Formats: sequence, C-alpha cells, structure tokens
Amino acid sequence: MILYRPLSVVLAAACIWLALAVVALSDPLPRDRIAPLVAPPMSLGERITDDGVWELLNSGGAQAGYVFETEPTAPLPGFSGAPINLLVVLDLDGRFLDVQLISHNEPIFVSGLGQAPFHAFVEQYRGHSISDSLVVGTPYGGATDGSALVYLDGVTKATASVRIAHETILAAALKVAREKMGGLSAGPPAYPDPTHDEDLSWDDLIAQGLVTRKIVTNAEVDAAFAGTLWEDDDAEAQADPEGTYLDLWIIDLGPPSIARAVLSSGSLRELQGFMEIATTDEPILVIETARHGLVTEEFIRNTAPDLLSAEQGGFPVALRDADIYVEMSDAVPEAVRDGTALILRTDRRLGFDPTTEWMLQVKALREHGVFQPEIGSVQLTATHVTDARFFIRPELPRPVPPWLEALRNRQADLIVLGLFMIALVMALGWRMNRLAGHRHFTAIRLGILGFVIGFVGWWGQGQLSIATPLGVIRTLKDGGSFAFLLYDPFSLAIWGVTILGFLAWGRGLFCGWLCPFGAMQEFAHHLGRLLHLPQIEVSQRWDRRLKGLKYVVLVALVVVVFTAPARLDKAIEVEPFKTAVTTFFLREWYYVAYAAGLLVLSMVLFKGFCRYLCPLGAVMAIGGLLRGRDWIARRAECGSPCQLCKVKCAYGAIRKDGAIDYSECFQCLDCVTIHDDPAQCVPLIIRARRNRRLTGVPAK
Repeated sequence: MILYRPLSVVLAAACIWLALAVVALSDPLPRDRIAPLVAPPMSLGERITDDGVWELLNSGGAQAGYVFETEPTAPLPGFSGAPINLLVVLDLDGRFLDVQLISHNEPIFVSGLGQAPFHAFVEQYRGHSISDSLVVGTPYGGATDGSALVYLDGVTKATASVRIAHETILAAALKVAREKMGGLSAGPPAYPDPTHDEDLSWDDLIAQGLVTRKIVTNAEVDAAFAGTLWEDDDAEAQADPEGTYLDLWIIDLGPPSIARAVLSSGSLRELQGFMEIATTDEPILVIETARHGLVTEEFIRNTAPDLLSAEQGGFPVALRDADIYVEMSDAVPEAVRDGTALILRTDRRLGFDPTTEWMLQVKALREHGVFQPEIGSVQLTATHVTDARFFIRPELPRPVPPWLEALRNRQADLIVLGLFMIALVMALGWRMNRLAGHRHFTAIRLGILGFVIGFVGWWGQGQLSIATPLGVIRTLKDGGSFAFLLYDPFSLAIWGVTILGFLAWGRGLFCGWLCPFGAMQEFAHHLGRLLHLPQIEVSQRWDRRLKGLKYVVLVALVVVVFTAPARLDKAIEVEPFKTAVTTFFLREWYYVAYAAGLLVLSMVLFKGFCRYLCPLGAVMAIGGLLRGRDWIARRAECGSPCQLCKVKCAYGAIRKDGAIDYSECFQCLDCVTIHDDPAQCVPLIIRARRNRRLTGVPAK
C-alpha cells in the first residue's frame, strides 16, 4: 500500500492550517474573581489598566500597591504552550506581598507531581523585592551566601515549568513597576564601604556637603499657613518673625568615617552594634536645634516618627526610629549638641539609595480653637545626598539568559547525552551494516535501550512528548514566543538530533533508539518471548487500519488545542510517558494501570502502542517526510520472490513488493541484518549455491 505518505501530508497540512487560522486572546479576570484572592486587611480597588492592573487598598482605603495577573500582563508561554497565570500583589515599594497560582496547564503538575509543589514555589516570593536579583536554583560555581543573588528553591522534575513561572512573575512585575512606579530602583542598593577610611572633622563634613542644614524662620512658616484657618494661630511666630522656627541638620551615619566624626565613642559603639545586626539599614541622624522639635509627645521609640517622612524619586521612604542613644562628639559645635537628635533607619532593600538625592519632610502643626481644636499642617522639606565615595554599589548581576542557566544546571548530563548521541549517530550512519551484522547485535541494542531508559528517561527526563509539538502549535495560534523550548535543553538536544534524523532515516532514529517508553516496550516483548507467551499476529488488513489510529489521535489533540485548551493536559494522558518515565509509576492507580497495561500488551503484541496509538509517533512519521534517501538497501529479488524480510519485520514496515514503508520503520535493523547475512538472505543463499555449482566447490 502507498496510502501513508499522502495521508501524512494531508494531516500535516491540516494541523498547520488550524494552527494559523485561529488566534486566541486572554481577557483579565473580572473583579468578583480577583477580589477574594486579596488577603485582608488589604482590599481590591479600582481597575486602572486594560490589561488587568488593579489598585491595592489598605484598611483605611488608601492606595497601598497594585494587584495584577501575569497572563494578560506578560503572557509567556508555559512548557505546555499555554501561559501560566499568577496573581501578583506588589506594594508601593516594589515588594511582593503575595504571589498566587491562578491557572496553568503544565502537565508535570496537573497530573504528575500535583499542585502542592507549584504553590510552594510561588510562595517564596513573599517579602522579596523586584530590586532583588532573584534566581531559581542553587549557587553556581563560586557563588556563596554573600552573593547579590537571591536563590529560590526549584522543583525537581519540573525545572522548565518553574523557570517559566519565574520569568513570568518578574516580567509582569517589572512591567507594572515601569508603568506605575517609574522612580523605583531596579538594581541592588549602594551600601557603606567598610574599608573606606577618612579622618574627617565637623568642618570637613560641612565643607564637603556631607551635612545638610535647613533653616526655616517664623515668617516663612507664617507664609506657608497664609490664607488658611491657622494663619493667625502661632503667636510666637507673629511676635518674632525673624526668629528661627526650624533649624534642622541631616547626616547619613552609614559611612564609618562620617559616624566617627559626629558621634561620641559610646554612641559610635552602639551604632556599630546595631549595624552588625541590621546590615541592610541605613542610619540617618537628624538634629533640630530650634523651637519645632522632631516628634510630638505621643511619639513612641522604635516606631516611625510622627512628624518626619521621606521620599526619593517620587516614592516614599520608610523611616523608623533606631532606638539608639545619641551623644555627639565634643568636636561638634555645642549649639548642635544641645539640639534634639534622633537616629532613624531605612531599609536599603526597599530601594533607598543614599548616593541619590532624597527629601526629608518635616510636618509643621498648628491648632485652631480651644475645645476640640482643629489641626492644620504644612510640609517643610530638606534634600540630602551623601558622596558616593563612601559606598559600594554591587555590580548588578547581568541576567543570565534562561537557556544559559538551564545549560549550566544540566552541563554534565548534556555532555554524557551528547557523547552518547554522537556515538549512536556515527554507528548508524557510517557503521550501520557492521553493527547490524555483529553476532551480539541484539545484546548491543538492548544495552543501548537500557541506557536510554535509565539515563535518558528516568535520570535525564528526556522523554519527548506530544506536549511539545502541541505547545508549538498553541504558540503559533496565540502569536507568542517559542522561548519555552529553551528551558529544557536536555529534551531540546534530543529534539534536535531527532529532526536531523528525519533527513537521514525518517522517524526511526527516535522511535527505534531514543524513546525511553519505546525501549520499555521492547524489553517487555523480549520478556514475553522468554516466558513463551503467545504472540498476537495482526493481519495485514487490520495492521493497516490500526496504524491510522495514531493520526486520528493526533488530529483529536490538535482540535482540543483550539476548542478546549483547558482539557489538553488530560487529553495528553493518552501518552503513558509521564507515568512510566517522569514519575517512575508513582501516580494515581488508573494512570499506572494504563501504562503498565500497555507494557503487558507489548509482551504479546510487539510495541502495540508505538505502532497504533502514539500521537508522537504520528508527528515523527510526518517529520519523516523530510527523509532524503532510501537508506535500507534492497535487491531485485526482495518482495519477489523473497518475502523473508517482510515476514520477519515485527513492525509491518515492509510492503509485499519488498519496499520499505519508512513512515512505519523503527530502524531496528533486523532487515539490514538479514540483507547482509549470507546465511539468512535467500538471494545470497541461492547465489552462493549457484556459484558453488559452477565452480564445483562442494557445499559445507
């Protein structure tokens, strides 16, 4: 029969047409779906963008951050081809308050490892900032715990999926940060250089601008309140307009040289002890020597100062009292030493950069009325910056491309895999006939297949699946990126060799030599022979019909991609690969029963799943149309009168006329062995007998 190639062409064309004909768009979830996911006391505010970014409100109804889905914001395709959709909650400082998994179609989690490991992975983002250099995995090479990188634990057997989720979260969060929090620092903050040492005096600090002084007169405060209810409520200011209302000094004590020039030895030791514990905090000394003061009577130590606030780049900077006793050096002028002083702290991890100008805001209060007075306020501001020579700015680790990080993590495995595939291709490409004719060929082949099961399958997780071609189709449909293929370089290397094999041999290289589940079936077949189990011999007519089933299954899966993508992960379970290879048969009983049943079937029906049902095999057969040569030698006598190869071919890949049906050939080399063996090949046997008769040489 010659129906297979036209059928394959038609099916391939149909798949491509379907892939290019439909475009799917993902709409953000409505309020009633998002609101329950926001944990109290926070709540969901108004939607502020078309791609589903919402306001996050605190318990008082003020904006506290942003809530958004990753799929409409950064729809990176997952390993299944469908985006992973997560809910991200960011505060105004770019810190992850929450990350939740909304939906995904990652096969390894849906019906393999279960959902719990995926949920546990995304929970690790809480408390981290988008300014952190977050990496999935473990330190590579010389990296240590002191590295600027923050490592998140991955999920064994799901490396590709969690890396895609990680890239999705960061891509979406950074997009929102750029659009809504444009002044947010996106790199690691500068921190004091402990090795930088200068002998500085108070006069040096003043001359070099390392101390900021802000003076506000009573008249200036009156002007700020002019036209308000409180314009006449400060009798002292009106009595002495030129008097000083605020005399504020700001000094960054993070650099040791500056702290040593300002503080007494006792306060310096206390500050150093504080810095040893709070390694990410920047201590800021504020001193006020006039009538305003720094805090109200209600102020509680170790909390945020009630009259002081700060901002940098348009974003708030969180200030908190460091609860350090302040005693200044005798070198500091007495007028400054007699003022009210506080050492405040702010966390550099939240984006504060001491080498970039920032603003301290002082609230001036007035009361109007005697009973239940009304309180009014104005903001007095002072800007400060500390010279960068006192600080170290960590070199921002350049983001390693996901494919490179994946290559690093699988380096040893890829070397072994590469050497194995090079040796296999050389053996099949240049010494195939010699290999097939080896007297221990069966043992050699089974040894190779055993390596494929153990190393390529169970260890390397290199079992190719129909999920990848369907993911490609889905990406074509959605117009997304194919970058998801790079997250699993081990499987990608096998795909590369398989596709190259299409040109030389057709489908046989993968199906016959590199498929772990196919190798399991072959071992099951040999076990069935050892147990003398009766073998099912399928008639030529039914064999031809059953071989068309795998194309039907493939088309059905493609239809699911376009009509019910949420069900695709279940539909793919027609492949037993996840059960037998990915999870080592540790799954629900019905999946295990299905996979084990196919192996039992192979004991009596040679590789029945591969021949009749495997949708990946259908893809391989379609890919085999690229084959550029007929690599299995034939003789004129093959098929007529000799039918030995056809009878011996367990795959039914040899037609009655002796021609090879390469779309069904698994490259087992049995026919090559027969073709080259003078003791088996009928034409060679007849030719040898004829030669002996002509030469008179008696038969041995």
